[in-house]
Amino acid sequence: MLDFAEHPHRRYNILTGEWVLVSPHRAKRPWQGKIEVITLAKQASYDPNCYLCPGNTRAGGHQNPDYQHTFVFTNDFAALKPDGSSDLFENGLLKAQGERGICRVVCFSPDHSLTLPDMEIDAIEKVVDLWQQEYLTLGALDFINHVQIFENKGEMMGCSNPHPHGQIWAQTSIPQEVTRKSKRQLQYWQATNRSLLQDYLKQELNEAIRLICQNEHFVALVPFWAVWPYETMIIPKRHLQHIGQMKNIEKQAFAAILKDLTQRFDRVFDTSFPYSAGIHQSPTDGEAHPEWHLHMTFYPPLLRSATVKKFMVGYEMLADPQRDITPEMAAEKLRSLG
Repeated sequence: MLDFAEHPHRRYNILTGEWVLVSPHRAKRPWQGKIEVITLAKQASYDPNCYLCPGNTRAGGHQNPDYQHTFVFTNDFAALKPDGSSDLFENGLLKAQGERGICRVVCFSPDHSLTLPDMEIDAIEKVVDLWQQEYLTLGALDFINHVQIFENKGEMMGCSNPHPHGQIWAQTSIPQEVTRKSKRQLQYWQATNRSLLQDYLKQELNEAIRLICQNEHFVALVPFWAVWPYETMIIPKRHLQHIGQMKNIEKQAFAAILKDLTQRFDRVFDTSFPYSAGIHQSPTDGEAHPEWHLHMTFYPPLLRSATVKKFMVGYEMLADPQRDITPEMAAEKLRSLG
């Protein structure tokens, strides 16, 4: 009989159709790789050299207002532009197409020293409000078919500024990861007339071994198919296609579980836990997308300490992703840190 805690095995991702190799026995092997000592410097509430602090001039020459809560602006060095070309290029086996879009920066707080787990719930709720407004506003534009809300936290994740902030990229095409998830959810919806993630959540709530925390409206868990060591997912209990459908009470509950989960992250290695996180929700291409179920995923790289992270190398780059500690182990650790 397959023992998840001892035997190497593969797990299937119901949202993407991909597999991950799990090798739980390897978590017992001795570690003689890279280990560093980390010293955390306390950030000041205001940094005169920070491009995102209130009243400061950004690298692009624009001055920030003296904002008191959240602040959003179009990225001065955007990866996508609204007036770009949409032309198609084809030459034999070579193919390319111009891509239009809008890139926004969302400052979570005027306080330079705060990250999401340090903020009050009502302040995080203002971030959720802004996410909702931007999704609805950008998604209503005729050339925008997808809105990606995300955050890269920490230098380890390539964050270029320590001020608490995230980004929103809205674009004409629907990204490949979202397309894969759309396909799987639509297949399930057409076969059952039910949400794939709602049925998955029901099973996770019954088993309760990968759950981390929950409130009246949201659940945070480690997905059965998680790739990263402490990968987690927040799923609304109500079948929501997108953040624009959230009621005020749900936005407050979303803010509360964001704080709860990210505080647990910070306690794993007693450090400000780096991650890439983002919300996946229905495209804004004018279709109803009843199959879509909003979810937010966190991909933290830390594996053994505050400085030792997991890399996707070797077998993982050439074959399949692989993990050592099981999702059940990770969930138990995060659950214990409440």
